[in-house]
Amino acid sequence: MKRVVVTGMGMINALGLDKESSFKEICAGKTGVDRITLFDVEDFPVQIAAEVKNFDPLSVIEDGKEVKKMDRFIQLGLKAAAEAMGDAKFGEFDADEFGVSSAAGIGGLPNIEKNSNVCVARGPRKISPFFIPSSLVNMLGGMVSIAHGLKGPNLSSVTACAASTHAICEAAKCIMIGESKKMLVVGAESAICAVGVGGFAAMKALSDRNDDPATASRPFDKGRDGFVMGEGAAALVLEEYEDAKARGARIYAEIIGFGESGDAYHITSPTLDGPTRAMKKALAMAENPKIDYINAHGTSTSVNDRNETNALKEVFGDKTPPVSSTKGQTGHCLGAAGAIEAVVSIMAMQDGIMPPTINQIEKDEECDLDYVPNVARKADLNIVMSNSFGFGGTNGSVIFKKLD
Repeated sequence: MKRVVVTGMGMINALGLDKESSFKEICAGKTGVDRITLFDVEDFPVQIAAEVKNFDPLSVIEDGKEVKKMDRFIQLGLKAAAEAMGDAKFGEFDADEFGVSSAAGIGGLPNIEKNSNVCVARGPRKISPFFIPSSLVNMLGGMVSIAHGLKGPNLSSVTACAASTHAICEAAKCIMIGESKKMLVVGAESAICAVGVGGFAAMKALSDRNDDPATASRPFDKGRDGFVMGEGAAALVLEEYEDAKARGARIYAEIIGFGESGDAYHITSPTLDGPTRAMKKALAMAENPKIDYINAHGTSTSVNDRNETNALKEVFGDKTPPVSSTKGQTGHCLGAAGAIEAVVSIMAMQDGIMPPTINQIEKDEECDLDYVPNVARKADLNIVMSNSFGFGGTNGSVIFKKLD
């Protein structure tokens, strides 16, 4: 099997328009959660989210007419992809050997909402001809492949909040078995719209601390009352190790293990078994190394945080490494969360720092691990794990190792 390494990264979220600025703010314990501005929330029970501010799609899309042909999640994905490709510093490459593995949990929900309203109010003839292609999840990969001329496998994962972790796994598999030599992984999401926020609020999944948005997302804290929606994107360039080495690429990390599993239990409630098996599979593939840090799924919901804590204990016992969730800073970016948190995990390893779990106010007896509370911690990190779990009982874990 071919070895797979990461040679380029990009990221955009509520804390920054690039990986460096957003990672700095994440480690500083800042949050991007605030009152929603993307639509009128006056009548909504939940009025807060982590929006990307000051993003101009024309910064990555030269033709203004093209902007209308793609939903916001695609625009954010193109921004992250452009940063990752620039970061990888390619000269020429074989386009046939360079593929895309894209991901989103929901896709163009704002566009679906908009055109549904148009259809009801003004009739079907007024629906935009760009509605369908601008909303499809796999059009993220399509637009990215067009933008960078990538003609290898063009794959798409739509596995809820585990989607872009699965996209990393799928891309790694392609390289490992020799189907391609390079893959660009892109996870993006932008579902902060009336029907998106209203739908999650109807499930009682969201925090409704409208009067205190900065502390609304509090993973593993006793007072947690739901997640906060976020939006954003991240991208990773994966390459076959020997190819990357031959071209003198900067190698951020090697993917040494990943695991995927299904709960086969419930549409929204998790099991202990599913996440546990995903982590054990990743560790077995990596030949059971010592994990120095785990970026948790850590959504700030009562059930997930307790279940993930128990799963970590099941896997690691009393040797569970420090764990943190960065969703207090970025919000829960749904299908983009796995890619964003993979980039965060790799940057943490590179910089020797564990990002904090912010808003640790009151300890929960059922969540009793070391969550790196409130303040980032310097540490020598050589191997890190990132977890993602999604509705429908879908789980993914990936392990990265720093190369000498």
